[in-house]
Amino acid sequence: MYSSFPAEAPLVREPRHVPVAHLVRGGVIEGVHHGSVVVLGADGRVSFDLGDPEAAFYPRSALKPVQAVAMVRAGLPLEGELLSLAAASHSGEERHLAGTRRILELAGLTEDDLRNVPDLPFDPVVRDAWVREGRLPSRLAQNCSGKHAAMLYTCRLNGWSLDDYLDPAHPLQQAIAEIVEDLTGQRVAQVTVDGCGAPLFAVSLHGLARAAARITTAVSGTPEARVADAVREHAEMASGSGRDVAALMRAVPGLLAKDGFEGVQVAALPDGRAVAVKISDGANRARIPVAAAALVRAGVDARLLTEFAGETLLGGGRPVGSVRPVRALDPQADPRPDSDPERSAAPARL
Repeated sequence: MYSSFPAEAPLVREPRHVPVAHLVRGGVIEGVHHGSVVVLGADGRVSFDLGDPEAAFYPRSALKPVQAVAMVRAGLPLEGELLSLAAASHSGEERHLAGTRRILELAGLTEDDLRNVPDLPFDPVVRDAWVREGRLPSRLAQNCSGKHAAMLYTCRLNGWSLDDYLDPAHPLQQAIAEIVEDLTGQRVAQVTVDGCGAPLFAVSLHGLARAAARITTAVSGTPEARVADAVREHAEMASGSGRDVAALMRAVPGLLAKDGFEGVQVAALPDGRAVAVKISDGANRARIPVAAAALVRAGVDARLLTEFAGETLLGGGRPVGSVRPVRALDPQADPRPDSDPERSAAPARL
């Protein structure tokens, strides 16, 4: 199904994004979110796409399951909650902090050895409580601390240096880059620095979906399967209480899903069906409804995804609209003029 030899790197260009979601208020399109979408069938072929899924882009944290696979291949022995945390963009809850401390303890290290940027917890409720208590930004609270702790543990197990583990030339990052190319099936187009300080690899949206599919279809016991099982079974450890990506995995049996900053979402099923979404303006409110519509395109029962249909817009405290996928992505959208302005025959008379 997949070639063992990575293809050429995707082109670095201005992506040819198209409208993927509308912000509809009172029957009028108030805003348009552009982006790209790709859907893979169980055979690995593209069954649907919108926009430019072949252009180079940065997957941001949606690449963390791939990074976790690379670390497990390099000997990382974590399982369950702690392995899920290694692939996490966590909310900064106490269980996330405790889990990160545990990974560091297993490596014989402390928070001082982390090289991610200090930050407040990602979850707004947790962050507000943190501020009320007078706590300062910390490396442990930053949403990527689990990944960084796992990186350090991997380095310690392999006898690699610790202080420079974020250098793209470090053996750890070279190993991760190799697995990124292996699982995406393409050469890395560009390397930069992610928000947490770790190297970030540019691939295509198509490549990201392919990597997720290869992780979910891997044979039981392999590094890929271990990561998929850990994240699916401990979805809140990979994200947090109340996070939409955890709810998505609970709603769809067997689904592996990971979000990323700047409007990125990837999800894959055990049979290899996969979707990947990039919202060009980075809007979080469009990410999940577009991904949900893409999953329906992939064959997921729409009834499992009703809660992800789109954020409701309020006017004077009552619902007056929502964020919804464009008709090209969701052909079953409600055709009534008052709910879908694309079908409105004429403007209202004054």
